[in-house]
Amino acid sequence: MPLDYGKGLFAGLMLSVAGLASPAAAQDVGIDPENKTVTIGAFTPVTGPVPFYAILTHAAEAYYRNLNENGGIDGWTINYVTKDDGYDPARSVAVTRQMVDDDGIFALSASIGTATNVAVIPYAKEVGLPMVGPIGGASAFFVEPNIFPLLPDYGWSAASNLDYAVNDLGLTKVALLWENDELGKSAKRGFDAYMAEMGMEPAASVPFDVKTTSFSPHIRRVANSGAEAVILFGSNANLAAALKAADLQGVDVEWFAPFFTADPSTLKLPGDLLDGVHFSSWLLPVSSDAPEVAAYRDAIAEYYPDDPVGVFGLNGWSNAAIFHKGFEALLASGDELTRENLVKALETLEDASVGGARGVTFEPGDHRGTRQEGIIQAQGDEFVLVKEFRPYPEVVFDGAKTQ
Repeated sequence: MPLDYGKGLFAGLMLSVAGLASPAAAQDVGIDPENKTVTIGAFTPVTGPVPFYAILTHAAEAYYRNLNENGGIDGWTINYVTKDDGYDPARSVAVTRQMVDDDGIFALSASIGTATNVAVIPYAKEVGLPMVGPIGGASAFFVEPNIFPLLPDYGWSAASNLDYAVNDLGLTKVALLWENDELGKSAKRGFDAYMAEMGMEPAASVPFDVKTTSFSPHIRRVANSGAEAVILFGSNANLAAALKAADLQGVDVEWFAPFFTADPSTLKLPGDLLDGVHFSSWLLPVSSDAPEVAAYRDAIAEYYPDDPVGVFGLNGWSNAAIFHKGFEALLASGDELTRENLVKALETLEDASVGGARGVTFEPGDHRGTRQEGIIQAQGDEFVLVKEFRPYPEVVFDGAKTQ
């Protein structure tokens, strides 16, 4: 169910904790009060088409190992169970059921994949299993009472890029290069909505296939439009190819891209051409001195020294941190340690720092956790925060509540 940026997006979708299935609200599911241990789980693609996503799970595991070795959560330690689903949605459901039945997990934490997490939703709702920090992007995550996502809709991120280009850099002719799938279409919806709000027209709006390697015709269209800036929503390989095509054609514009391309691995693709590119990001730069980000770098160096330090890992680390914050709030509440009360506790988080994310808020009826983004710029071999975090443009975020 893609987001639709007009009025009434959330109409009829107001969340209710009472909507959780009662069988899963039994006290002490996944809880060992004698040993002060809570068992949680995740499905992850160790095998299948995207085994490199294991970096995300390694980072989540590093988070919990580091947490346990430093006193846990008020003395409670985390037993983190992970199972391979091969990035197959049917297997994701099967291994989740296995973790519930055999491992007695209290919640899912930082499970990997959009389609895989979406597939698990019906079963999780049936048994009242909280899905905390699903690592994927689907509008369904924002409207389910038991799901607590960090990742924003890409439309919000595209609007943040556009806002910076127009209101901070004073650019008036902005083009969009968008991947012709749900990722790019989501970006386009937010871009178009914010363009209309500002009374502007795109200089150009050019789709491309995810497998595109030559951007020469796309860049010609951008050049012919007179664009001063280009916002690209696609992979880091797409970004690199577009930058190279622009360089060959002598097209000099300001470039913008999404958070997941603000990664050291991207530096290896276009070389110096990446210098100056801007990225809207709900995560702080991986090089940030913030304690939570420094802890991520240190933990990866200790527990997974062969893994690259980058946006992928910080993403996994930050999504694991949501459960930490929620369980900490549950303990502080004094309520019984149940799944239903975990949901209530998570809905008390307000303007929280969660891993590399800032301003995270969950409310009853509104589980859009990440509510603001900053702007990162590639400067040499570093990624630097050049615009502090600020709320998403209202037309594509706050306005969505009344759609």
